[in-house]
Amino acid sequence: MANQEESSLKVILFQMNTETYGVPVEQVLSIEKVDAITRVPHAAEFVKGVMNLRGLIVPIIDVRERFNMGKTELTKESRIIVVAVDEMKVGLLVDTSKEVLDIDTNKVEKTPDIIGGTSAKYINSVAKIGDNELLLLLNLDRVLNQDDVADLQKIEA
Repeated sequence: MANQEESSLKVILFQMNTETYGVPVEQVLSIEKVDAITRVPHAAEFVKGVMNLRGLIVPIIDVRERFNMGKTELTKESRIIVVAVDEMKVGLLVDTSKEVLDIDTNKVEKTPDIIGGTSAKYINSVAKIGDNELLLLLNLDRVLNQDDVADLQKIEA
């Protein structure tokens, strides 16, 4: 009999526009309300700046802007999902964080090759949830490539 943990994937859901995305819970350190973000001169467009998170300076990435979906308009629902990427802490600015969900791995499929666009390269796989809803699972290593991480480490230092 298969181990229950091996057949499910635990993800944190968040929303941008009308799309629901997920990131693996093991990469998420915390979910925070948006606090003061300090802009960093000469940083990439999608880097909103840095935030002091309990004494730790964390670079903040506007996921909408990274995906070429426009800038995130801050609301009371906006959240920062703090994730670990290459031993670095990075905050992902999203419209709202929804819930933690266990997904049956049998309902997870690789992203179809036909899907194009800038944001498609950041999608690791697609999961079927509910009757008609699809969940896009992010590949955080692609959302922040090695050049981005190197640039952010300079900001973090």
